Amino acid sequence: MANITLGGNPVTTNGELPQNNTTAPEFELSAADLSIKHLKDYKGFRKILNIFPSVDTGVCAASARKFNTEAAALDNTKVLCISRDLPFAQARFCAAEGLENVEMLSDFKNGNFGSTYGLMINDGPFADLHSRVVIVLDEKDKIIYEEQVPEIGQEPDYETALNALK
Repeated sequence: MANITLGGNPVTTNGELPQNNTTAPEFELSAADLSIKHLKDYKGFRKILNIFPSVDTGVCAASARKFNTEAAALDNTKVLCISRDLPFAQARFCAAEGLENVEMLSDFKNGNFGSTYGLMINDGPFADLHSRVVIVLDEKDKIIYEEQVPEIGQEPDYETALNALK
């Protein structure tokens, strides 16, 4: 269980993140068109998993925008923005923001992604949402970088996450 904060108030997650140099757990998430996406669908690509509570918060929106900008310059890399928002809200957000280099995926159906990856918030006002996490995977789905942001209102360390791909 990770100890993080939300607005300075302590909250916990349901577990620990998968560790560096391990294979990322498989997932099943909903795309904007309600199709199901699995980790294996991105086989052969490097992946940035940009995970956050909701696109309707400023920091979450900022991280999606930042990775969208940076992803345009990355070869063979997919940026997957993952939250428990409904796919319709995610699609509306991308359309309004003009985001074309990230793919939104939703864990709205059952929260299994958040549970499996150990990043579901247990308590406080964001209970059952995802904590702010960045996980970078190589082409073989090996975790080469992971960051559990200690304060949900804080942006992730973009530079270090992106440098993991260099």
